[in-house]
Amino acid sequence: MKKIYILLAALFIATACDSDLDQSPPNLASADSLTDFEGVLNAAYYYQLGSVTPLAVMGEFRSDNAVMDEAPYTEFDAFTANLTTMEDQFFGPLYTAMYKSILSSNNVIQNSSDATEVAEAKFLRALSYYKLVKSFGAVTVNLEASPSLTDTSILARVPAMDVYNNVVIPDLNDAMSVLSTTISNGRASKYAAQALLGKVYAAMGDYASAASNLGAVVNGASAAGITLQANFSDIFGFANEGNSEIIYATQISSSIVDEYGFGSDFWNWFVGDDSKSDFPVDSGLVAAFDASDATGATDLRRAVTLESAGTTAIKFPKDGGNGGEHDWIEIRLGDVILLYAEALNETGNASGALTQLNKIRNRAGLANSTATSQAEVRTAVLNERRLELAFEGHRWDDLVRTNSVDSQMGTSVNSNYHLFPIPISEILATGGVITQNPGY
Repeated sequence: MKKIYILLAALFIATACDSDLDQSPPNLASADSLTDFEGVLNAAYYYQLGSVTPLAVMGEFRSDNAVMDEAPYTEFDAFTANLTTMEDQFFGPLYTAMYKSILSSNNVIQNSSDATEVAEAKFLRALSYYKLVKSFGAVTVNLEASPSLTDTSILARVPAMDVYNNVVIPDLNDAMSVLSTTISNGRASKYAAQALLGKVYAAMGDYASAASNLGAVVNGASAAGITLQANFSDIFGFANEGNSEIIYATQISSSIVDEYGFGSDFWNWFVGDDSKSDFPVDSGLVAAFDASDATGATDLRRAVTLESAGTTAIKFPKDGGNGGEHDWIEIRLGDVILLYAEALNETGNASGALTQLNKIRNRAGLANSTATSQAEVRTAVLNERRLELAFEGHRWDDLVRTNSVDSQMGTSVNSNYHLFPIPISEILATGGVITQNPGY
């Protein structure tokens, strides 16, 4: 039986590494022996690598954007209890990596005297819990660098709303009060924290708070050097990393030992290099681009997103052997603008929503939206997010957040399967203190 090395044995360990983010943590040290927590903070960043491929696959292949060809991976589209068979490759690594990042963040928050380090650690802890909650719902919460090894009650799952209200939102507010508005590739900033806070509020259904925070990012972006790229094609690819549209990305390099370490990375899945999905693009996504082109203009995003046959995705190209060099874009301005449009529309400002929506449509070579009513704008924004953000890991979250799973997937899906299964190994290792999600 696997030991819970994240929440039990490893809760007394701080991961230390060289200050260069391009190196993986090479050793472990007791938190009590450390005086410089820069390495521990870098470890917290590093462990985010373990979430990239799981969330990319979970966000796209669970949705109507991508499909698996080979059993049992076809269970992503089946919506049954059998999805648990994928825990070793996706849910387990995600779960483990996020608690590693949380542990490192806790050590920085509790022990570092550097205010900026603490603020970055709070951003990373909030980001980790956001990823856990949106994937699994209620989760174990640990805010200590050295919690008890004997009190198993600390492992009990905490309701999602409590995690958001008592951990994620306070952490992000604290981070925002300290971090700079300057964007540094791969590092937390005030606007990364505020954009994430807007995403959290949207996930909670608090669209007024979401609009306030997302609007602050959109309206303050220019002064911080954050701008939409004139050409959609200039956002993606190895040569475009760190461009002005990217607010926060998890840095990836072939020189880094990947924390995920389970075969194919996210871009392999999308370009069809993994035999479990030779032709990953769902015909529904192709049809969505066809519908966009049918408006009388060519959607410029299509040629950047899909290869000509429409069976594989090329947003993160492997040309020149640089597939393994792609950073994973966690937050970019185009995403924030569209979520801001959603929040404005849900708070009764359809006109303001259309202003934001049309920024994205116009860059894609499309005319202004013809939507007028709140319901029409709601549909238009969801459709635009699908085309704009395809293969960036957002689609399943969008469907769940907007209660659009059934209508967009074309089938009735039990809401139990809006969440993913808790890794069974974690349940067994705690003697059932950590419980499984309903339906699995």
